[in-house]
Amino acid sequence: MPSLPFTLGVLDQSPVAEGSTPARALHNSIDLATLAESLGYTRYWVAEHHGSPTIAGSTPEVLIGAIASATSHIRVGSGGVMLPHYSPFKVAEAFSMLAGLHGPRIDLGLGRAAGTDPTTTFALQRDRRTAPPDDFPSHLAELLAYLSDTMPAGHPFARLARTLPGLPERPEPWLLGSSPQSGIWAAELGLPYAFADFISPHGEQIVARYREEFVGSIWSEKPRVVAAVWVVCAETDEEADRLSASSEMTFTLLTRGELIPVPTVERALRWREEERRRPPNALPVVSRQRRRIVGSPATVRAGLEAVAREYAADEVMIVTITHDHDARRRSYELIARECGLRPVAG
Repeated sequence: MPSLPFTLGVLDQSPVAEGSTPARALHNSIDLATLAESLGYTRYWVAEHHGSPTIAGSTPEVLIGAIASATSHIRVGSGGVMLPHYSPFKVAEAFSMLAGLHGPRIDLGLGRAAGTDPTTTFALQRDRRTAPPDDFPSHLAELLAYLSDTMPAGHPFARLARTLPGLPERPEPWLLGSSPQSGIWAAELGLPYAFADFISPHGEQIVARYREEFVGSIWSEKPRVVAAVWVVCAETDEEADRLSASSEMTFTLLTRGELIPVPTVERALRWREEERRRPPNALPVVSRQRRRIVGSPATVRAGLEAVAREYAADEVMIVTITHDHDARRRSYELIARECGLRPVAG
C-alpha cells in the first residue's frame, strides 16, 4: 500500500471510560503516545477540558511533560491551551520550560474556547468580581511577543522575554480553531493553523481563506494546515460501527447537557436502538451531523484522504474515543499499517 502524501498525527482527549478512573485515563494517554511514536505518527497533541467526567485532560502542560519524557522524537504539544483562562506570560514560561527540557519538538497549540461550561469557567477565574474581557487577540499577541522577544522596547514587560526558562529553545505556536475568525487571525500572524473538523466539519472555505491571506512570519514562511477528524477503525466496517456507539452516545448526550464517562459498547448499543425509535419531532442525534470516519482500514484510509484533499491539509490528526483502551490502540495500529506509516528514528 503506497504511503500518504500527508502526515498523520494524534489528538488525545484522555477519555474516561465507564467503570474506570481519570487517573487510568491519563496513564492510557502516555501508553498511547508511546505506541503512536513506535508506529510512525508525526505528532501527539493533548487537549484541555475542565470539570468533565468524560475527559481527564485538563492540564496539557503537565501531561505534555510526562509524554515527552516517555518518548524521544514524536512532536508533543497542546491541542490546545485555552488562552483566555491564563496569563500569557505564564503560558510562555510553561512551554518555554517544556522546550528547554525536550528540545524543538514541543508544540504550543492555542485556542480561544473555554473548554467547559459557564460555571466551571467561572471557577477557573482568578478575579470573580466581574466577567473576564474578550481580549484573546491582545493576549495572543503578547504571548507571541514573549516567545519571539519582540516586545516593544518601552513596554514594561519587555525584559521578561529574556527570562524564559527554556532559552534558547522555544515551542512552535499553532492557532487552533473551528470558525472563520480563527483562520483570519492565523493568517494575519503567520501561524500554522489546526482546524477542528470534528467540531465544525467542511471548513474548507475557512482554510482556503487562511491560505489566501497568509502573511509569512518567523513562525512559518508559508501556510500550514492540520485537519483534526473523528475516527474509529477496526478490522471490519461492522465492528468499527459497533465500537463507535460509545463515543456517539457520549457526545450526543453532551450536546443535551448530560455529561457521562464513555459508556460500554453494550450500553451504547442499547441507547442507539432507543434513539432510533424516537419520534421524528424529538431531539436530533446531534453527533451524527458531524463527520465521523468509521470503518475498516480501507474505509478509514479513503476517508482520511478525502479530508486531506478537502482542506489541502499537510497533516490529518486523528481523534479516537472508545470505551476499551485496547480497541483505541488497535484503531491507531490498523490505520498506521493501512497508511504505510514508518517509525522515524530519534
